[in-house]
Amino acid sequence: MPKSKHKLTRHALLASVAVAALLTTGCSADSTPEAAAPAAAVTETPAAAPTPEQLAVVKAPLGKATPAAVATQEAAKAGGTARKSPLKVASYDRKSGRAIITAKTVTPPADHPTPPSSTPAPTAPSSPTDPTSPSAPSSPAPSASETTAAPAAPVRVGDVIASAPAPGAPDGLLAEVTEVVGEAPSGGTEVVTKSAELSSVLGESKAKGEVPVDPAAIDVDPLVEGVKVSWAKTGDLTFGPEGARLPLGSLRIDVGAAIATAEGAPASASASVRGFVQLAPEVAFSYDGSGGGRGSAPGGAFLGLTGDWASKWSLKGRAAATTATDGKPLRIPFAKLHADPVIQAGPIPIVVNLDLVCYFQVAADGKVTVDVEQDLKGDFRVGGTFSWSKGWTPVSESAMTGTPVGVKVTARGDVKASLGAEASIGLYGTVGVSADLAPYLRAEAAGSAEGSSDGTGSVSGSWALYGGVDLSGALQIQLTIFGTPIFQHRIPLGELHKEWPLAKGEASTSTSALKPAA
Repeated sequence: MPKSKHKLTRHALLASVAVAALLTTGCSADSTPEAAAPAAAVTETPAAAPTPEQLAVVKAPLGKATPAAVATQEAAKAGGTARKSPLKVASYDRKSGRAIITAKTVTPPADHPTPPSSTPAPTAPSSPTDPTSPSAPSSPAPSASETTAAPAAPVRVGDVIASAPAPGAPDGLLAEVTEVVGEAPSGGTEVVTKSAELSSVLGESKAKGEVPVDPAAIDVDPLVEGVKVSWAKTGDLTFGPEGARLPLGSLRIDVGAAIATAEGAPASASASVRGFVQLAPEVAFSYDGSGGGRGSAPGGAFLGLTGDWASKWSLKGRAAATTATDGKPLRIPFAKLHADPVIQAGPIPIVVNLDLVCYFQVAADGKVTVDVEQDLKGDFRVGGTFSWSKGWTPVSESAMTGTPVGVKVTARGDVKASLGAEASIGLYGTVGVSADLAPYLRAEAAGSAEGSSDGTGSVSGSWALYGGVDLSGALQIQLTIFGTPIFQHRIPLGELHKEWPLAKGEASTSTSALKPAA
């Protein structure tokens, strides 16, 4: 046989052996399904990442006790969301962090498994009569009267509690359990807590919404005499002092007060402010727990105050230039407002702390005597927004328009009158955003003028009337309650200043006319 042909035959033989072996292996695999399982597992498509839970942000139900929510230690570590819980914060001491927790039931929830005992159960002795028996018949279990099991605590170390306002915690409670002390003498379980963050109860969920603040739930503390409060809500409509019908959800505060006059001014130049402010505030809240591998911190968040604003006020007389003590514009707070509305992100109660101080402010040179009035309407939005690319950044927006009702300016000089509100908004007793919203009316005169915005009157010299709004404030470090990185200083909202001409008057050889500004 030629050498080349022998070599080819040998190669063919080897190939046949290999094919036979392959077929044999395949048949063996087909006949044993269990052996094929690992190979099949390798080819499985990886499971898609779970979609973050979308939580509705709504107002807590009226007339019902707002439930608490608890995030177990296991759920918090896994980025899970807190769940509704029957527990109640019976009392809380902010200084020590101690709280008394009660619950309708002491049975641990499903995600609170009872930890196994560290001591193994004793093994029953073998039966002496049957050597093949693994154990002797078990002895009878002790009766309930012979043993008393300690009730399970409603919470464990590492659990995070989110609660609506409770005794000792008027601003609500967001706290992590650091120690379970035991049964309290007055009943319930005593625990020690420390402050927690929203990320520990909201986890990787998403939430977004704007919730109106019930005007009936706002406490109003008048700071000067003559303050009148009226409000309207669904099912309980109230009319304003002037008989005006209020829009539903609005709070109106009317005020009239005398202010200091300029030094040396005659008695006839007495100064006063009068008017009202009408608010329909809403809490804006959003949270995006998709941190993108950045631990427990969220990917985005927002906390702010929005709403509609309407006001009408007048300034009459010759106001003092400044206050007597610090030389700053004269500011007269006339009402302090406070509310702790509870909103719910899914089952989680979030307590918002809202404070407003309404005020008049007058800045004048002490020379000009005025009788001016303005009607103003618009809206506003202030707050702080967080993203990983920019960190915390301020939000300050306002869209307002004003109309002059009447104008009278005597002598040369300038005056600026504001009817504004200082606002602060926070969560669980910590201030996160502060803002000062100050719509104003400004008049400047190079002589004297009298008339109204309808285009009639007389002028000697010239004058101009302007409307405007100033908005300022800051983000506070306490916004890190969301679980975001700490910023080391207050972040100014940025000065928002808008001004628009309302009307003007010019000298003329004939009867002068007050001209509304273009």
